Amino acid sequence: MNILFSVFLSALDVFLESAPFMLFGFFMAGLLKAFVPSTIVHEQLGKNRTSNVVKAALFGIPLPLCSCGVIPAAAGLRRQGASKGATASFLISTPETGVDSIMITYALLDPIMTILRPLAAFVTAVATGIGINLFDKDTTPAPAPPLKPFGEIRPPAWKRFLNGQRFAFNDVLGDVGGSFMIGIVIAGVITVFLSPDLVTTYLGMGVLPMLVMVVVAAPLYVCATASTPIVAALALKGISPGAALVFLLAGPATNAASIAMVAKLLGKRSAALYLASIITVAILFGLGADALYRSLGLDPLSWLAQTTEHGHGILNIIAGTVLFILLVHTLITKIRSGHDCRGGCCSHQH
Repeated sequence: MNILFSVFLSALDVFLESAPFMLFGFFMAGLLKAFVPSTIVHEQLGKNRTSNVVKAALFGIPLPLCSCGVIPAAAGLRRQGASKGATASFLISTPETGVDSIMITYALLDPIMTILRPLAAFVTAVATGIGINLFDKDTTPAPAPPLKPFGEIRPPAWKRFLNGQRFAFNDVLGDVGGSFMIGIVIAGVITVFLSPDLVTTYLGMGVLPMLVMVVVAAPLYVCATASTPIVAALALKGISPGAALVFLLAGPATNAASIAMVAKLLGKRSAALYLASIITVAILFGLGADALYRSLGLDPLSWLAQTTEHGHGILNIIAGTVLFILLVHTLITKIRSGHDCRGGCCSHQH
């Protein structure tokens, strides 16, 4: 019982630390949904152009879609005429980052990783998209863009705002909430059971621990938000920022379900390029991250301990209470609606 209580306290510590940033991230997700027309995405990503690959990566970075939610969105882009490269770019940048995961990265890790994570996701997405356009060129002509309904009237701003917030705190929270809580529990288990000596001995510096992170992350069905508390717990035990970044990049984008869907959507050659590009760029960025932390005078084996302050005020407690109530509400809603959810991601499409 003492061990279980210790795990609970460790998990609660991570949950309270991240709660205010999670709520703000979902709020921003609602604003994006309300005021960024989806037609812009569909109209800008056709043809085998580098500019379209870059646009797709930029579109994907702030969107709060997890690794399963991005598949139907990407399939929709593909059907609307997006090139293979642009579709792959969107598939990578979207689940690897998002306003919610960026905020929780700042809460649980540090400002440097908060910048490196979306930057690495952007570079990975662009490199993969360009590689696919070069070596698996799309020869299928893009279909004509869908016609907009004549005389369509957009709802007023206040109504779009409310609809956007409902989407964020119902649909998006429902998609990532289960995975996030699993990640919180895993972080608690790591904090209690994993020895720092074991981590620094076998998962210290260099390419080897990064390859281990790839092997561990590849089969996991974990979203960007859920992977962050796991990495935070590992970092406090001594994992380097480079290995942490590799896990954050590889985990959300390389699970078995995503790779299978990429092969079906873009073809086997594109799927191979997709996987190879993610692993290669993630390791290169991991090595660069370790070098950056060393150049800033931070020990790569105790980087998080040097940059993170602990302690929870009234804001954390209030935000944690609100977030917990919202999570329970989404769980009850899912049970009542009978949706089939796996790994925190619903099978319904948005």
